Amino acid sequence: MLYVINSSLLKVLTGVLGFVTMGLLTAQPVFAQAADQPREIRIAYSSAGAAGRPLGGGNPLAVAHQHQLFEDEFAADGIKIVWNFFPGAGPATNEATARGLIDFGHHGDLPVIVGRSTGLKHKIVAALGRFGDTHFVVPSGSTARSLEDLRGKKISTFKGTAGQLTLARVLAKYGYTEKDFRVISLNGETTRASLTTGDIDGSITAPYSLEARGVAKRLFTIDRDPDITSVTSFWVSEDFEEKYPDITQRLVTTLVKAAHWASLEENREDFFALSARQGVTTYDDYQQEYASYTLKERHSPLLDEYFAATIQRSIDHALEYKLIRRPVSIDGWIEPKYLLNALDELELQTFWDEYDDTGKIKNVHEVVSADQQGTVVQSQ
Repeated sequence: MLYVINSSLLKVLTGVLGFVTMGLLTAQPVFAQAADQPREIRIAYSSAGAAGRPLGGGNPLAVAHQHQLFEDEFAADGIKIVWNFFPGAGPATNEATARGLIDFGHHGDLPVIVGRSTGLKHKIVAALGRFGDTHFVVPSGSTARSLEDLRGKKISTFKGTAGQLTLARVLAKYGYTEKDFRVISLNGETTRASLTTGDIDGSITAPYSLEARGVAKRLFTIDRDPDITSVTSFWVSEDFEEKYPDITQRLVTTLVKAAHWASLEENREDFFALSARQGVTTYDDYQQEYASYTLKERHSPLLDEYFAATIQRSIDHALEYKLIRRPVSIDGWIEPKYLLNALDELELQTFWDEYDDTGKIKNVHEVVSADQQGTVVQSQ
């Protein structure tokens, strides 16, 4: 069939096509610009509040979340911040990461090592926490005086998390392994409830509020011991970092602002109140647990010798205790450039002390006044 178009109609069509073509050409830079940034940034928090509520506590990432620092940073770009709080903790974060659902993640040492050992591709770009005391807690009616009295009895840990590695280290310190006990897997909230009811015979947890209620007591406490405690990591997926290095930098810089706020002693009580909102660890527990520490000690984002040595020690222990099946290389895994750029931009190069591989301060910085500190980030 033959179609005939008259000259007038041809002019109209030509004009329309020309307009459409010009519009497409004009739109090309817009599409190219949009491709330079993601539509959303997906962040995993390897924990959740009581009853699974979407809240965390005890570290700078929880501050960034509750103060909406990332949302404010990327609002003008139209980039959505998507928070994923996992009651399944580190193992759940690893599963979501393996499915390509996470861009940035918060992890304790064992699950981040497990993820790395199974082929997950991410780079550690900041630390989120370090140090602390370790308390082994039993029900108030327990007659146990030592771990020996608990042999063959039921103790808990959250398997696959940093808590399991801490338990293994504590047991090894006193000459035991998990095989000497009936070790079951419970999350933090359920562990505390089970100590209250006497359904378990012991666990590692914050003791203060439980003791105040008269439902549990400490069997023993291990004060600040770098061979027992772990570090917490913040990482970016290799795919996201490769596509969006500038976005990665901005997010890390914003996280450092949160770490700075969480490190100022003037914010101590506000930090405890913010952290206690998650409903598992109480305000009183935070207050007493931090009593012998500065906030700067606990919330340093530095990827210093201590951080790297602790990760390596955790890799060695995870192999020794058969928590991973193959060695993990630390080479190329820790990427400090974004953190160093952030410290330079915010003029915080000497705010946090660096620690050596044994957990001792390498350098003592000149004290910065509270007024000077407060100019970096304001409480919201």
